[in-house]
Amino acid sequence: MPRVNYRSYEVDEMARMMRAEAEGEGKQGMLYVGNVIVNRCVATCLDFKDVRTIHDVIFQVQGGNYSFEAVQKGNVFYQRARTSEKRLAKQNLNYWRDHPAKFALWYFNPHGPCPPTWYGQPHTGQFKEHCFYEPKPGTCDSVYSG
Repeated sequence: MPRVNYRSYEVDEMARMMRAEAEGEGKQGMLYVGNVIVNRCVATCLDFKDVRTIHDVIFQVQGGNYSFEAVQKGNVFYQRARTSEKRLAKQNLNYWRDHPAKFALWYFNPHGPCPPTWYGQPHTGQFKEHCFYEPKPGTCDSVYSG
């Protein structure tokens, strides 16, 4: 049983997002981005109370901008998702999770060392250029379930 319900077009959107955000970090990096996407869909807290589908997560607007840089800049749409990326997206949707993104709701590339917090949320680890952050204890228990 998948962590979240999804439709085939969402597998494609998620695969394109994973590729656009982390293709340079290989399959593992793309899987970590996928973790964050699914975690945001599962979370019922903080900025993610009203996003219940993969599509909602990918196209969420916060502070007047899309949450993901690849959507802001449009490069999520530059190329179709390849079969390999769709397989990775399905792995995430069907429960694949791993540290440092296992419970992460945020990631970014600081072009330098990872700060110990990101908007007050603790750093959980780094993979290549991306830093990952999960919610402070007691602020988003839903991300730890399922």
